[in-house]
Amino acid sequence: MTAASTTAPHAVLRVEDLVVSFGGLAALMNVNFDVTQGTIHAVIGPNGAGKTTLFNVITGYLNPTEGTVFFEEHPITGLKERQVAALGISRTFQTVELFDNMTVLENVMIGWHRHIRSSLWACGLGLPFIRRQEAELRRKAMDILDFIGLADQAEDRADSLPLGARRILEIGRALATQPRLVCLDEPAAGLNETETETAAHLIRAIRDRGVTVLLVEHDIRMIMGISDRIVVLNYGEKIAEGTPAQIQADTAVIEAYLGDSGAGVYA
Repeated sequence: MTAASTTAPHAVLRVEDLVVSFGGLAALMNVNFDVTQGTIHAVIGPNGAGKTTLFNVITGYLNPTEGTVFFEEHPITGLKERQVAALGISRTFQTVELFDNMTVLENVMIGWHRHIRSSLWACGLGLPFIRRQEAELRRKAMDILDFIGLADQAEDRADSLPLGARRILEIGRALATQPRLVCLDEPAAGLNETETETAAHLIRAIRDRGVTVLLVEHDIRMIMGISDRIVVLNYGEKIAEGTPAQIQADTAVIEAYLGDSGAGVYA
């Protein structure tokens, strides 16, 4: 896995006046924020705040009612998920979605599918250049498994892995698309303290390689420990944005999201 090219920091993603309504229910209301290239940008908020809806719009799974999403200054609103992925945005999901009957290595190799230019008939014939291409994909997939710490489990079936490793594997598959922006939807959900720290370390390593991370997560300690910037949603509205220190000190966040005793979670 090669590191992303280093350029002057800029807004790799820009969300402008985003509105999503389902009938009479507004899931997002005039949400605005920028995500700077090469950072970890977190989105937090209580259940029902609109976090996953926001991810679905950014990654092409849902069209907004109003507003625009820009990626590298180009509008991507209305594009399908495959088109968004081809531009350099990948994602994971709240519920781990792996091919359980395939190996760990094969799950990562699938992430390279959009880079394969061979036709189906050529693959079926097993031509020499196809075999060379597959060997190259295996090598690149092994590089990713080494990066995420699962190289020793390359030939294990995905369904044999514990939850923490399964979440790490899904992140690895997302990296196989060679994204410039990876959207991680609750990567620490259901994990114990050790597994959460492993996930946090990997997310920092992804950022350090120049890949921008947009992160939705409920684990506040993890968010405060790894994020460069945080957006807070509540009932579909952005109520705060800033550094972890600024968010911890924001009265509106403590009252609306954390509650009267919320400050204790930062201890």
